[in-house]
Amino acid sequence: MIKTMKNLFLQYKEIIMYLIMGGGTTIVNWCSYAAFVSHLPIHNTDTKVLTANIISWVLAVTFAYITNKIWVFESHNWNFRFVARELFLFVSTRFLTGLLEIFGVPLLIKIGFDQTILGIEGMLSKVLVSILVVILNYIFSKLVIFKKKPQK
Repeated sequence: MIKTMKNLFLQYKEIIMYLIMGGGTTIVNWCSYAAFVSHLPIHNTDTKVLTANIISWVLAVTFAYITNKIWVFESHNWNFRFVARELFLFVSTRFLTGLLEIFGVPLLIKIGFDQTILGIEGMLSKVLVSILVVILNYIFSKLVIFKKKPQK
């Protein structure tokens, strides 16, 4: 049983680690969003949601790059030029999905997905957009950013 579980883990390690680290990234994103939307001294709800969303995105992207590089895609090259290129691609693709998150959450709230979850306004929209963002981020990471070069 343990050997079978170990074999399954090794076979699907990248996806399992991506889901674990993605879960961590999501926790960073959602918890910081909840903290900022609850505590920012901004009275305009639209501005507060947008600001909280931007800050939570920046924190989540930082966490995601570090965990994806080290534990998911096992990119061990720390050469400055290599890391700079990798980080540029990572931030660029996350920026694209970040735009989806930054504008998608308030848009969904405006069109009626404004349900409160656990006392946090707009959390349903945050969850729906997050699911799409996770899928797109894996595709970009796997096929563009941490793409392994074929062995010669």
